[in-house]
Amino acid sequence: MIKNDQQYQQSLDWLRRFEQSVAELDSNDNLKAEPVRWQLHRDSYQSQVNELKEEIAEYERLINCDNSQPIQIKVESLNKLPDALIKARIAAKMSQEELADLLGIEQQRVKQYEDTDYQCASFVEILEVSTALGVEFETAVMQVDFAEIEAVKQSVEKWRNKNMNMVTKTS
Repeated sequence: MIKNDQQYQQSLDWLRRFEQSVAELDSNDNLKAEPVRWQLHRDSYQSQVNELKEEIAEYERLINCDNSQPIQIKVESLNKLPDALIKARIAAKMSQEELADLLGIEQQRVKQYEDTDYQCASFVEILEVSTALGVEFETAVMQVDFAEIEAVKQSVEKWRNKNMNMVTKTS
């Protein structure tokens, strides 16, 4: 995800480089003599081109949005909420410093939030950021995946057993 103008400019530069690499591969008859190898290389570069184009388009959508209309930002899961908060700030054309001022905190703290995808923020701090950015859930449907719960339980149990065995062996 592109979070600022510097990353946007870097992404544009990388896009140009990857597109140039794809073009060079397309015109390299020596590599085409090994079609599997050529296709593998081309696909990997093209994948990067596609990903960069998507990120650039999303960033441009955010910086060019009409602020007289609400913007919708899709949140696939709670894990993606930090991205949505950053996108909301960008769409609001608000700097980290402006957000920090609204929140009554240091700009460095907002930078830390975004650099760590809000991992260093408490739930209350995330709510405060959401409020300052005017973020509201239009509809929210949560699905409880019982199979996932069981898988997590089994993983935790395995981890605990492994650690208990290590403690027992070192004692």
